[in-house]
Amino acid sequence: MKMFYEVIEKIMDSRDVTVGGGSASAVAGAMSAGLVGMVARLSIGKECGLPDERYLEIAEELDELVERLKEGAVEDTQSYLGIKAAFALPKAVEEEKAARRAAVERAAVKAAEVPLANGHAALRILELCREMEGRCNAAASSDMEAGIMLAKMAVADTALNVEANLPLIKTPEINEGLARSARGLKDALK
Repeated sequence: MKMFYEVIEKIMDSRDVTVGGGSASAVAGAMSAGLVGMVARLSIGKECGLPDERYLEIAEELDELVERLKEGAVEDTQSYLGIKAAFALPKAVEEEKAARRAAVERAAVKAAEVPLANGHAALRILELCREMEGRCNAAASSDMEAGIMLAKMAVADTALNVEANLPLIKTPEINEGLARSARGLKDALK
């Protein structure tokens, strides 16, 4: 938990370059899940259109997504640090250069897979939002809208983060698969 709050502090520190948009998008997703889960709980007992048991199930799933995305924010920072470490490897002779290239690609694949997973979690939030659309406590409608906007931003930015790592991934089938997955995230927002 402490690392998550350190990530948040670093996101807001313009002098720190170790945490970026990937972690920020995961935090946005976690905030979205928290808000929408709150709306689900506020809809219990209000006869808003779904059974109370379903609102509770939605809220509990969103609570799990909050935790997953908080972990995802930390993982995103760690994956970026992995790329940084790979670039710091020696490159004086051809053998070192080859080892460095392989390490950079492995780190870049990880740095693309983490935001991809976070993006899928944020997409799940949007699916739950659609289920509750027009069927939640009207007094919490602004919270619901904020949750929807945060989830959409999280999906869009995670796709951008996957794409940002593609130039470092030289294996065509891995690169193409990740590029397809990033497009899938973007297409899901249309």
